[in-house]
Amino acid sequence: MKLLLAATSGGHFATMQSLKPFWSLHDRLWITDPKSDTENLCADGERVIWLPYQGPRDVGALLGNLPQVVSILRKEQPDLIISTGSSIAVGFALVAKFLDIRFMYIESISRSNDLSLSGKLVYPLCDELYVQWPKLSQKYPKAVFAGYVT
Repeated sequence: MKLLLAATSGGHFATMQSLKPFWSLHDRLWITDPKSDTENLCADGERVIWLPYQGPRDVGALLGNLPQVVSILRKEQPDLIISTGSSIAVGFALVAKFLDIRFMYIESISRSNDLSLSGKLVYPLCDELYVQWPKLSQKYPKAVFAGYVT
């Protein structure tokens, strides 16, 4: 299975790193922004495409990144996109829906009472949405609680 792993630097990237027992078993491509914590991916032999940092609620960056997102997905044709957020997830979820590519979103553990804005935006678009608090799976019928990412 070919994976595309999309996560912004910082905590979202750290969450994706915690999922290494799963993604390390598959062919994969990382999409992230170049920061001190993500730049080691290349040294570790991972395939990476760098996108400019897309901050929360930065609609301009989202629109600016969309052409590259379309290009990446058409070229790479992943079987599954996994995103731990944050706003980078929105463009990938949107384009994945149009290209019929499976999209999975894993919400941040910090979101205990409600989904993040990114989570709310991708909720109607994603094939799978995992939350890290049981009550969120009760609030959002499509959301699945399968434990905590540590």
